Amino acid sequence: MVSVIIPTFNRVHLLERAINSVLTQTNKNFELIVVDDGSTDNTLSQLSPKFPQVHWITQQNSGVSKARNRGIQQARGPWIALLDSDDVWHPQKLELQIKFIQKTPSILFCHTDEQWIRNGTKVNPPSYLDKTNHHIFNKSLDRCIICPSSVLMHKSILEKTGLFNEKLPVCEDYDLWLRLLIGYDIAYLPQKMVTKYGGHNDQLSSQYWGMDRFRVTALENLLNQPNLKENFKKPIIQTLILKLDRLAQSFAKHNKLKEAQKFRAKSKSYSLRSQSASIST
Repeated sequence: MVSVIIPTFNRVHLLERAINSVLTQTNKNFELIVVDDGSTDNTLSQLSPKFPQVHWITQQNSGVSKARNRGIQQARGPWIALLDSDDVWHPQKLELQIKFIQKTPSILFCHTDEQWIRNGTKVNPPSYLDKTNHHIFNKSLDRCIICPSSVLMHKSILEKTGLFNEKLPVCEDYDLWLRLLIGYDIAYLPQKMVTKYGGHNDQLSSQYWGMDRFRVTALENLLNQPNLKENFKKPIIQTLILKLDRLAQSFAKHNKLKEAQKFRAKSKSYSLRSQSASIST
């Protein structure tokens, strides 16, 4: 059985569409958990009577990571699938992934392609979001390549790697995928099985300036992972240097000189570390 988890906050106008896209899956062997992260738009009272088959969980507003983690902890199935409340699945999404996993039992982590709708218009994702497995770890260092709504993963890998980092208000998916990619292979199914809707004001990515701040935190945490192999360290440090330099320039441009100086100092420290590692090898 697959446990499908939808976190939501004040999206009653979008959530019904997401729920229906799960309930109309061709593979019916799932439970659906919706975690309401302290909504004030009467999400529960409006939608729970319409969808009694859904397991509804409510919590005080604590962020998307806490909501996803709560759902994962309550999940009864060995497989976890995520769906953002503003996205929808295509009808064969679960069927396609489950059939693939049944044929490839060594795979515990897979994702699919997606299509984008922005402000009501179909758009092509940018070329840098190349989801193919070629250098997937290195590609994922710059920005999040893997769409949470496309992922199917075995619960056991989360028990070993850890759940979403609840201290990160954004880039929490970037952080988790990198932690998983250093320990597990990910399979990519090229079919477009998710539609992502963008352009609305309540997207988390539009609420935070300087997103690389949170990616830097994730990368620094990644360097401290006990199972990190040496071949991962060099590209992580190189990415840290690039992001810290970028942040220093951006903060200086906005006359935030103290923060810019801090980022420059960190960049220099990682540059020296990188040089030292090169000399020792």
